[in-house]
Amino acid sequence: MFEKRMLRNLDFLFIFVVVLLLGGSLLVMSTASISLKSLHPYYYLKQQMAWIASGLALLAVLVALDYHIFRKLTWWLYFLNLGLLVSVLLFGNEAMGAARWIQVTGNVAIQPSEFAKVLIIVCFADFVAKRKGKLNTFRDFIPCFLYIGVPMVLIVLQPDLGTGLVFGAIMIGIMLVGGAKPWKFFAVFVLITSLGVGAIFAHLEFGMPIPLKEYQVKRVTTFLKPADQGVTVKDDAYQVMQSMVAIGSGGLWGKGYREGTQGQLNFLPEHHTDFVFSIVGEEFGFVGSVTLLFLFLILLLRGVGIAMSAEDQFGALIVTGVVAMLAFHILVNVGMTSGMMPVTGIPLPLISYGGSAMWSNLLAIGLVININLRRQKLMF
Repeated sequence: MFEKRMLRNLDFLFIFVVVLLLGGSLLVMSTASISLKSLHPYYYLKQQMAWIASGLALLAVLVALDYHIFRKLTWWLYFLNLGLLVSVLLFGNEAMGAARWIQVTGNVAIQPSEFAKVLIIVCFADFVAKRKGKLNTFRDFIPCFLYIGVPMVLIVLQPDLGTGLVFGAIMIGIMLVGGAKPWKFFAVFVLITSLGVGAIFAHLEFGMPIPLKEYQVKRVTTFLKPADQGVTVKDDAYQVMQSMVAIGSGGLWGKGYREGTQGQLNFLPEHHTDFVFSIVGEEFGFVGSVTLLFLFLILLLRGVGIAMSAEDQFGALIVTGVVAMLAFHILVNVGMTSGMMPVTGIPLPLISYGGSAMWSNLLAIGLVININLRRQKLMF
């Protein structure tokens, strides 16, 4: 139930930053996608405007609902999530070597793994909140790992390693804030990470089979290649190299709006989706890149503040999950476009082109606003 008096709780700085980021998305899209469809140069811009408008409508509906009602539906939402992910494996359309999309109409397809992130945040927040004070031993961690592990495996099988890693970030954030002993949790994290790195090393050196596609293994190791070896269009490092050229050539102030070469001449693949940050660096320079990152920083810090002031632990853990998801997306996307992290196909939140990603981001933002509005009980 929504009361007008709740508006006094609203974090207007958080809302203002979200609006600025959405405006920035349209600005960047108007230059990043202008050369992709010569007959319809504003096609992707118009599509992005439609995704944002419809996503804001979904956000408004979500904000109007009391988030506490989701506690009664978490198991339904959890199994709905699993059903959507299984349906992708059975009926999904394949694109670029992965089956991640379900066709809705002739021109519209959804990516369930994007919505899976929002659903798992709500479900796992309730799961951990009900275990308050019961995350003290390694045995206590097992139910949480299994709860997250099932949908994570279904996503990795698509295959979508990047989104699978996002699930890991959500789990870490919610469990630590939910009361897991940091040193024990860190020990488990180091163990799992070591096993993963060891498995990839054994695969590369001795041919040991691992549950990853060869192109995924190459993506993970591409960023380790020396930049002076020289690459061609067929090499896995080509996209990263072009991205680094774009960002580096921007200098302090950038080449100017629609004056970039890597994006405008299509040397850089996927520069309107996963590599949109490269366009920001090329055309708006260091100043534009830092400004964008500063807006993201404010968004995350205000999210932390909203989590700290939440009415209950369930609300605090939901916001924590959203902050963890956004922070991981930003870190990995900026890292991979600048050659410091592997390419995992993770879009830049609220900026990159894409309907499913934009909707899921705005739904996540809607959850944060919902919890912020209801951080205090109304006094009559």
